[in-house]
Amino acid sequence: MVGEGVLIECLNHPDVEEILVINRKPGGVSHPKLRELIHGDFFDLAPIEGQLAGFDACFFCLGVSSVGMSNEEYRHITYDLTLNMARLLARLNPETTFCYVTGAGTDSSEQGRSAWARVKGATENALARLFKRAYMFRPGFMKATPGQRNVKSYYKFFAWLYPIGRALYPAGFCTLQEVGLAMINAARTGYPTRILEVADIVKLARLGR
Repeated sequence: MVGEGVLIECLNHPDVEEILVINRKPGGVSHPKLRELIHGDFFDLAPIEGQLAGFDACFFCLGVSSVGMSNEEYRHITYDLTLNMARLLARLNPETTFCYVTGAGTDSSEQGRSAWARVKGATENALARLFKRAYMFRPGFMKATPGQRNVKSYYKFFAWLYPIGRALYPAGFCTLQEVGLAMINAARTGYPTRILEVADIVKLARLGR
């Protein structure tokens, strides 16, 4: 859902010249500036390494919920997989901007009680060491962009909360359009802080409008 929302903004933005999407299965989107790589194993990037050089930014939107997973499984998918991709990109494109979708409540100290928050914090910290321009996006509840197809079935039962939540608790609610635009603007102009909470995401999304 997040990746599709960010992709929509990239396709529509005049400053984005070329997009490479790496998917496990076809995404079903066709566009003149979009190229798609189908690759099943994100832990083995050697077969596609030659196609990953020359990019100004990586918008890393892959992620899973920790519900029902062991700590080891969650860390393997969240930390190990992300860093496997990031280390390769840092070698191929050392000046690239890396935007990572993490989550509200992430634990930067890596010492808190919540295992998922510690893992996310460790991932953020490792990315910050790898890239001079790394930004950690911590969205709360995200409103899907109209026309999205990759939306979880349960989302429709909670979507009605968005306008109420945005009005009463704006620090916890943003749109996927804002997330996508903020990522593009992070790559274009940067941002004063590496960790972007919802208020930062909304502010950065509005730049250049």
